[in-house]
Amino acid sequence: MTVVTMELRQIRYFLKLAELLNFSEASKALFITQSTLSQQIRQLEQEFDTVLFDRNSHGVSLTEAGMQLRRYARCVVNEADACVQKMEDLKNMLAGELNIGVTFSFSPLLTETVLEFMKRYPNVRLNVYYKTMGELMDMLQQREVDFVLAFKPTVMNDKIESHVLFGNRLSVVVSDTHPLAKRKSITTDDLMMYDLALPARGLQARNTFDETIGMAGHPKVRIELNDVSILLKLVRQSKLITVLAEASIHDEDGLVAIPIQIANDGMEGCIHQLRQAYVKNSAREFYRLLSQSRAILKYSSLVNLL
Repeated sequence: MTVVTMELRQIRYFLKLAELLNFSEASKALFITQSTLSQQIRQLEQEFDTVLFDRNSHGVSLTEAGMQLRRYARCVVNEADACVQKMEDLKNMLAGELNIGVTFSFSPLLTETVLEFMKRYPNVRLNVYYKTMGELMDMLQQREVDFVLAFKPTVMNDKIESHVLFGNRLSVVVSDTHPLAKRKSITTDDLMMYDLALPARGLQARNTFDETIGMAGHPKVRIELNDVSILLKLVRQSKLITVLAEASIHDEDGLVAIPIQIANDGMEGCIHQLRQAYVKNSAREFYRLLSQSRAILKYSSLVNLL
């Protein structure tokens, strides 16, 4: 039986080269020389007594053995990083970085908590990523973010657990001068009579719209945007109407959210985490502050995650 004595450093070098498939780019990303990287990869191949990369004049590619090692190497690095993070949390209580994924529609609810967290914990660096639901869930599974703040997905993932923060619903959003602004509710038939400016496909409100309303008729979609802030500006300054979660216009002046008379209008706000993953102390503290924010309390009480 061969005893392999590879180091964690070598595994990280291997994964970076497996990602970039270019010795020059990988060595730059790792802040080491290309010769050092080549030497470490050769040493790793010698220890396993197998070739991990095909090298030729056209570039670098993973062998079958390399692809198998990549899968296990990621697990090793993730476990090692989790161990280091646990030790850092125990030592410093709150330090390091907190990586948060936020969907565009959810972002208005976050400002108050972000500012309060930064004030209380200056030693924690916050990295906030605004992307679509699909992109953020991929980042979560790759452990590139610690948690995701988004509305409840239409398709569930058994690797991710979702904790409901508050109840919300899909609504028609119009300017406060729009003829519909004083209505208590709107039917799908009403909706078909007006020009729509919709969030782009892939955004949660659009997914819900397509599944619950889009098939009910032929809406007059005039424009689609993947930037909710610009979408709201258009609606505020015109007779266009849009469809978003009610909470998307939190603290927005000149706009009105009107309930739609449909059966499945729920868009619950959630915290999404990897199932059974370690939760940083800084993440728990962020949850606590979020639960006490006026933005969240306006819609509902936060489920106890602490």
